[in-house]
Amino acid sequence: MATATLMPNRKKIFITGANGLLGQKLVEQLVQKEEFEIIASGKGACRLTGAGYKYVSLDITDPTEVNLVLAEIQPEIIIHGAAITNVDVCELNQEACFEVNVKATEYLVSAGELCKSHFIYVSTDFIFSGETGPLDESALPSPVNFYGQTKLEAERFVMNHSSKWAIARTVLVYGIANDLSRSNIILWVKSSLEAGKEIQVVDDQFRTPTLAEDLATGCILIAERSAVGVFHISGSDFLTPYQMAIMTAEYFGLDKSLIKRADSSTFTQPAKRPLKTGFIIEKARKELGFEPKTFREGIAILANQFNLARS
Repeated sequence: MATATLMPNRKKIFITGANGLLGQKLVEQLVQKEEFEIIASGKGACRLTGAGYKYVSLDITDPTEVNLVLAEIQPEIIIHGAAITNVDVCELNQEACFEVNVKATEYLVSAGELCKSHFIYVSTDFIFSGETGPLDESALPSPVNFYGQTKLEAERFVMNHSSKWAIARTVLVYGIANDLSRSNIILWVKSSLEAGKEIQVVDDQFRTPTLAEDLATGCILIAERSAVGVFHISGSDFLTPYQMAIMTAEYFGLDKSLIKRADSSTFTQPAKRPLKTGFIIEKARKELGFEPKTFREGIAILANQFNLARS
């Protein structure tokens, strides 16, 4: 277990989902800052690397455990990033999805209220219908799948039951971290084309893909500024997955002819996807000083990380 040396006058920041992509990036960035005492939590053993933080194993679906852990830690800030984010898994396992995405959020908010914590909730573009985009914070939610429904319900609980809250909505997060089970569009395209595989990629869905490091930075900016309200934290490039795949192939010098344009009707998936989301991020730029990498810059960062991991 990695532990932080306790120092006075540092704000305790508690992170859920620390073993995941966002959680790992949050810890990596926070340990570089002296103003926070970092308590990272996840279900089961710690998959984080490095030092400068404390890790706590926590089942967020157990309200008694949540209450005991937060009562002991008394965090000034909670960043709640843990969730079931696989959209099809949520559609096929609605009870489990509701327990993690909604009930666990309720437990954490309630426990956080007793600690007077600043509650920062990580949400998604999938709370929107996909009829129009890109969207700013005033857009009206209307989810088209169960995952989006659970995230919206959790958002509303946060807004109504936490005295100090912020919601960081994001879009199509990509990145590399230690011991992750899920890939991302850049690595999928790269590995498929290197293997000579033909791939079908949709060209009728629009997103503003978000580098995981940028999402972590946005959440930390909210914490540092004690900001409240809803913030759209994403990349700024408005792209289809097909365009993302072409850009990836061009960056790595791979055969673009293997990438075949498709539309959403080509694929049979349990959960419906919103066609057009993506975010307008002017509020985050103005109020937080948030400035994301371009998608091409994101590809370059992942390429460098991928090379370092292999060396």
